[in-house]
Amino acid sequence: MAFYGYDDERNRQPFHERMESTSNPIEKLRYACLERGASGIKGLGRIFRIMDKDRSHTLSYDELRNGLHRYGLYLDDDTVKKLYRDLDKDGSGKIDFEEFLSAIKGPMNARRLARVEKAFCKMDVTGDGVITIEDIRQLFDVSQHPKYQKGEWTAAQCYRQILNIFDSPNDKDGSVGYFLEK
Repeated sequence: MAFYGYDDERNRQPFHERMESTSNPIEKLRYACLERGASGIKGLGRIFRIMDKDRSHTLSYDELRNGLHRYGLYLDDDTVKKLYRDLDKDGSGKIDFEEFLSAIKGPMNARRLARVEKAFCKMDVTGDGVITIEDIRQLFDVSQHPKYQKGEWTAAQCYRQILNIFDSPNDKDGSVGYFLEK
């Protein structure tokens, strides 16, 4: 599961029970997403896109409120306003995918954080703190990629596709930085 677990008994409690037992609106949203099967970044991206009715790649207050209702979270207006302010980390008046993801995924436990850091360091061949196409080229041999073998893709396209797996869905800038909050 892609969500970052907590090291306590709550991991064994069904999501709907956790949603009912917490007063924290971000946790309620997290559990609603999990209950709907959004167990990773792709699943959360899908939820975000469903809520984003105007396709602006951001959520307005109304889009968030309506999205919450769609997921069975009927929060009072004051709670939704507080949730919106809490999610809008940069104060732009809109919630972008990174803000949404950061809040919903929750904190990583120490074991998982250590694994992610180790994996990142292994992929950052150049050691500059950013994973780029150059790092991917040194790690992967695309000559066995089916689309490369058929002549459908160039080596550069294959490398880019690999990097896209890790790149932000709404900001494909060709680099992945290590920015986890510890």
